[in-house]
Amino acid sequence: MRSYRFLQFDVFTERLFGGNQLAVFPDGRGLSAETMQSIAKEMNFSETTFVLPAEEPGTDFRLRIFTPGSELPIAGHPTIGSAFALARVGAIAPGRDSFVFGLGAGPTSVALTWNSHDLRFAWMDQLLPEFSEPLANRAGAAAALGVPDSAVGGTSLPVQVVSCGLPFVLVPMTTRRAVDNAMIDREALNTLLHQASIEAIGVFLFSTERGPDKATAYSRMFAPAIGVYEDPATGIASGPLGCYLVRHKVVTAPKAGTMLSLQGVKMGRPSYIHISIATEGTEILGVRVGGESVLAGEGTLYIP
Repeated sequence: MRSYRFLQFDVFTERLFGGNQLAVFPDGRGLSAETMQSIAKEMNFSETTFVLPAEEPGTDFRLRIFTPGSELPIAGHPTIGSAFALARVGAIAPGRDSFVFGLGAGPTSVALTWNSHDLRFAWMDQLLPEFSEPLANRAGAAAALGVPDSAVGGTSLPVQVVSCGLPFVLVPMTTRRAVDNAMIDREALNTLLHQASIEAIGVFLFSTERGPDKATAYSRMFAPAIGVYEDPATGIASGPLGCYLVRHKVVTAPKAGTMLSLQGVKMGRPSYIHISIATEGTEILGVRVGGESVLAGEGTLYIP
């Protein structure tokens, strides 16, 4: 019988029971990919991560990320939360300003801000964006989300797939109420994507309607194909969101460096995802997503 320590964090929040839950195994040595997948299914969070020794020059740790249904090459809240876990167990020394994870998508830099010996905030770099051609059938997107055509068409913005490592269908909506009212129709969504010859991990819907929280965007994300019906906080979709808002001139410099996506409200787990897009003229030069994390607990899993 082997024992494996894990830590549970709430990510993209500064308070317990908010944000997105994450289980981190700070030493995953000896676990096969099949066992990691079984553990992720057992944990039943959006993602579970396993830290391993570095495999590539220039990286400090190897990080593997699993949803209950599959392994991902890159993800946001698992990267941020795993940084907090490594700081918690002392694998990252207090005051260190950065390190590099080896992810399936390649080396990924993480920048750190400390409060004395406690990690306060972490930023992850994401890949530069790839934009698909906009989907012509915006009414189909509205139908797939169970909202009126006007909720999507009234924005004058395109429905578009954007990737900073993983592709998401970005669907703009007129109001926060429309975002809250959405309910995914998997069959209608699959038909829409098939007709458009598009592959995407999930659907990310958002409104730039302002509220008392001052968020740049109010958002939700559905990814049933990978075992995540709805996600309270999706960092790897938030980089694409920031790039989309810059590309379509919804947000311009210098505000492009200080965006905030508020996600998870409908689920009762509000998440605050910070987005920073570096630009020069119309060109996007850098994508970062960051946030805080709170330790919720820890335990031991026993593997035969």
